[in-house]
Amino acid sequence: MSPSVRTDNGTIIKWMVVLVLSLALLWECFVSFHFGSTPHDPLLRLQHVAPIENKTRFRIRHIYHHNSGKNHRVHKRLDITDQFIARFDLDQPNISGLVNTDGNEDGEFDDPETLMPYFSRESPWVSEFDMSGYIGSIRRMAERDPDFVESYLAYARESGAEQVSKITLDWNDDRDILPNVTNNETIMNLALMSSNAYVRIPGEGDWKDVNKPWSVNKTDEEGSTGFGWMEDGVRGHVFTNEDSSIVILSIKGTSAQGLPGGGGESDTIEEDKINDNLLFSCCCARVSYMWTTVCDCYKSSYTCDEDCLEKELYREDRYYRAVLDVYRNVTNLYPDSTVWVTGHSLGAALAGLLGRTYGLPAVTFEAPGDLLATKRLHLPQPPSLPSYLEHIWHFGHTADPIFMGTCNGASSSCSVAGYAMETQCHSGKVCIYDVVNDYGWHVNLVNHRIHTVIDSVLTAYNKTASCEIPLPCHDCYNWNFITRDRHKGRDGDDKNKPKEPKKPQKCLRRSWYGRCLEWGDDDSDDVST
Repeated sequence: MSPSVRTDNGTIIKWMVVLVLSLALLWECFVSFHFGSTPHDPLLRLQHVAPIENKTRFRIRHIYHHNSGKNHRVHKRLDITDQFIARFDLDQPNISGLVNTDGNEDGEFDDPETLMPYFSRESPWVSEFDMSGYIGSIRRMAERDPDFVESYLAYARESGAEQVSKITLDWNDDRDILPNVTNNETIMNLALMSSNAYVRIPGEGDWKDVNKPWSVNKTDEEGSTGFGWMEDGVRGHVFTNEDSSIVILSIKGTSAQGLPGGGGESDTIEEDKINDNLLFSCCCARVSYMWTTVCDCYKSSYTCDEDCLEKELYREDRYYRAVLDVYRNVTNLYPDSTVWVTGHSLGAALAGLLGRTYGLPAVTFEAPGDLLATKRLHLPQPPSLPSYLEHIWHFGHTADPIFMGTCNGASSSCSVAGYAMETQCHSGKVCIYDVVNDYGWHVNLVNHRIHTVIDSVLTAYNKTASCEIPLPCHDCYNWNFITRDRHKGRDGDDKNKPKEPKKPQKCLRRSWYGRCLEWGDDDSDDVST
């Protein structure tokens, strides 16, 4: 082939590359113009195939309440129908009788006139939310049936991390509808859904039992549904779009009158506090000898039984197991739907744990560090997960000490209120609004409120925070956690295994005042006579 022909072929290839890139740029402009912004991450932009069309409007359809503690067998569903809304006049915008997300310690509420405009003009029971999404890839387990997943978690808990590391799970890169976390309206509406999870619920509604038949008509100790049955447990609000192809599960956060950053409801406070201290403390909320621990895993100074902690987190009457049951019932009701999860505070951490368990897209707000609980529960994590396949996004800001992991120490507001919030590491991506440097905010626990996040943070920025994989992080570095294989040495031998008896020792050389300077084996057979 002549040199001129090679030159012509090279020129043609170059122009073809230029043409392909130009067409890609024109397609990007077309998609952005017609369907809104695409994700910031260039790798995510490559995945952006199609937006959600005519399916973006979501409305609340159901509420699940799963008890914990002594009534942990109680699991009920309330369907939010037009008849239910009319019966209790829930379509009125008078929020003071409906929402209790920011009550103070005396049970008082903010003036409705000072509430955010989204609430002041419309009741949360009839609100509709528009969402933006895209078709993208998500790496998750190939087998995600709840029975399989829970059996895997049970095996991991009983066998320990060493045996779990030997298991090879099958992973798929599935194509699914993911939330567009760079769209302001989407993030705002997910935050509003998280806030609506704090809405007061009429207990006398037509609640349907969705648990096993034996949980009904039992004594109080075995799961009674009598007066006060809603005073503890996990609550999930279920939103769907018009054709129910997408379901959004919003998990209620901490109700804590003693904790200014939480909700103000009087219900669920005790169990919320127990689960907060179990999930986000180093060892059962053992901060000092003056604290009452939430489990019996503490052994001695800065020493804790890791196996005990893992069993406590997975107990049937704890929130994590309750969230798994809620998800199981939601998917039974919507077996073919894509499921997203969201939440605020404790609800945010539970949403992140649920998202990690089943490979669900999760968008959370002001979540405490959840990486420690993720490891203790042995949640499945794919090996070498690329950042663009990460499906958990934690939104927060720098003036919230709980989200930033600084609400600890004897004098902190959390400790004064009896909360041991000792974790700061997150699983997934973190999306941080730097309100301290951008707007001069001071770090304060009040800034943890979802009301503050919506009213003063999300509305203050023209674009959403950039989401990044956090830097390497390690919680509870000064604690010693004892596990079943804790005695393994560097050579892999068990240091607790009986050793062969050593030969008798004798002093070979002493100092002038009698101290032995050199020891040797006392082999009488080798000693010359």
